[in-house]
Amino acid sequence: MSDLSFDFDLLTDLTETSGVPGYEDRIRDLVIDVFEESVDDIRTDAMGNVVGTLEGSSEYSVAIAAHMDEIGFMVKHIAGEDEGFGYLQLDALGGWDARVLKAQRVTIHTEDGDLPGIIGSPPPHTLSEEARAKTPEVEDVYVDTGLEKDELEDQVSIGDLVTMDQSTERVGDTVTGKALDDRVCLFAMLEAARRLEEPDVTIHFCATVQEEVGLRGARALGVDVDPDLALALDVTVANDVPGFDASKHVTRLGDGTAIKLKDSSVITSPKVHRRLQSVAEEAEIDYQLEVLPAGGTDTAAFQNTYRAKPVGAISIPTRYLHTVTESAHVDDIAATIDLLTAFLESETGEHDYTY
Repeated sequence: MSDLSFDFDLLTDLTETSGVPGYEDRIRDLVIDVFEESVDDIRTDAMGNVVGTLEGSSEYSVAIAAHMDEIGFMVKHIAGEDEGFGYLQLDALGGWDARVLKAQRVTIHTEDGDLPGIIGSPPPHTLSEEARAKTPEVEDVYVDTGLEKDELEDQVSIGDLVTMDQSTERVGDTVTGKALDDRVCLFAMLEAARRLEEPDVTIHFCATVQEEVGLRGARALGVDVDPDLALALDVTVANDVPGFDASKHVTRLGDGTAIKLKDSSVITSPKVHRRLQSVAEEAEIDYQLEVLPAGGTDTAAFQNTYRAKPVGAISIPTRYLHTVTESAHVDDIAATIDLLTAFLESETGEHDYTY
């Protein structure tokens, strides 16, 4: 089993802390606490983005973005009969596959504190053939808190938030848990900020909001920060498991950090991804190339916001995305931190990324 070269406790804190799109308060506070140790200036904006700036010796600036939000839910209705048990119905915040939600534990975040709950799953032998064959939808999900309806209505309000309840664990050479998308990349960004000293260029480390609902935080931040170069960090698909042809793997766990060439929202700037490859090779950092057929990241939000700019992206290969068992290889996490750090240490502002 591979030795860890990074702060697993911080990664655990980041992944287990709740923060759904638009309500990233808890994770934002944690990010600010970590930034206090490593950057020259910290600011937040009206959307809740956090920017930690490390001042360089030139006016050239680079933005590094990783999003804070995780997919989750908002309470939309309290169901149940009077004088009986109450149940919460949910509206999705981000893209969920409802098949993975059955029989999961959740946390309801109320004004008066957190409340445990479970997503119900009736015994299969009690279901009709039609019910067993039906494709589940989020609107069919209900949360059972074990409380009667009147008590539930006293404790939970419409608009309260719900996140999955899952711990982060080391499993062999992988780290698994909820919200590795994108807290593992947020962690990589924070670790790089800790390692850098006196960069040649000014670096804006951007912890963005509402990525899971349309890259909203980064779109606004691209205008406010307006960097000369932008890199985004996000997880990417690793379908290197039984049932998938090798051509569908996208990336493989343990083969290194992934340098993005394209996804459905962006084609990264060739001179940027080529320099990332050159830096990786010179520093002997394992990497693989990512061609993602579907999905987008904050990279696209920075590419043409306010004015055209060169962009690149570094991804951490991750199995089982948008579930509570997202899994990344510890060596790929370490390689991502190493590549980001090496790239920023060697950025002088004099590289020509234009066509």
